[in-house]
Amino acid sequence: MSILQNKIDFVAFISVTMANPNGDPLNGNSPRTDSAGLGEISDVCIKRKIRNRMQDLGQAIFVQSADRCDDGCTSLSNRASKTLGKEKDSAILSQKACQTWLDVRTFGQVFAFKDTKGLSVGVRGPVSIHQGVSLSPVDVEDMQITKSVNGEEGDKARASDTMGTKHFVRFGLYKIKGSINVQLAEKTGFSTEDAQIVQQCLQTLFVNDASAARPDGSMEVWKLFWWRHNCKEGQYSSAQVHRSVHAQLKNPKQMPTCVDDYEIIQQPLSGLEPEIFDGV
Repeated sequence: MSILQNKIDFVAFISVTMANPNGDPLNGNSPRTDSAGLGEISDVCIKRKIRNRMQDLGQAIFVQSADRCDDGCTSLSNRASKTLGKEKDSAILSQKACQTWLDVRTFGQVFAFKDTKGLSVGVRGPVSIHQGVSLSPVDVEDMQITKSVNGEEGDKARASDTMGTKHFVRFGLYKIKGSINVQLAEKTGFSTEDAQIVQQCLQTLFVNDASAARPDGSMEVWKLFWWRHNCKEGQYSSAQVHRSVHAQLKNPKQMPTCVDDYEIIQQPLSGLEPEIFDGV
């Protein structure tokens, strides 16, 4: 594999229709919003979905969710000990971890071990991702639901009409930004092939991600813009690249209900053209 030699920036536009893209546990799991009513998707949520897609593609992943565990390890500590043993040389430990797990050499990871006298090793990953933010305020709705059966028997039984609440965004278009740093890629061994996997994961971000809160088809990658610079440092700053493309409402006075209500506005950057992909 060839170590990445060109800085990469990317922007993805994500559509959400009648779904909860990322619930806030401090607000009854209602979709995240800011003080201006704009929808939010945390960077942690996005990285979780990328890790899941990496797993689907057959890659070894360190931070696995419990329902997707494929190596029998019950915790991160158990997984680290099983693979890394009691290695005390931080450089060797970091190198082995990066070679073993794609998400470690992608996003980085902190390894802390109680049985090695407080040894703590931090790996900085080359791929950074911003939280997703909707382009317009989102309309968050609540739906009252009831249970049709009892979950318990005897004294613990609840009536079959126990009430609950389901929260969802009627429609929102979110912008997700990210970058891949070459200097950090050289340290973790992140390769050009790894970058292609990240690109594929972003294109297929919601494959195998359906749930009661996110039914199949309710979340979609509308467009992915992928800029590969011609040097390590980048021809432009990431902020300039991310600002060069945005989606705006065709009719600012109308509440958006679908992606067709937006149009993509792309500001040309001399010498830097993006690859543009439709989601899968």
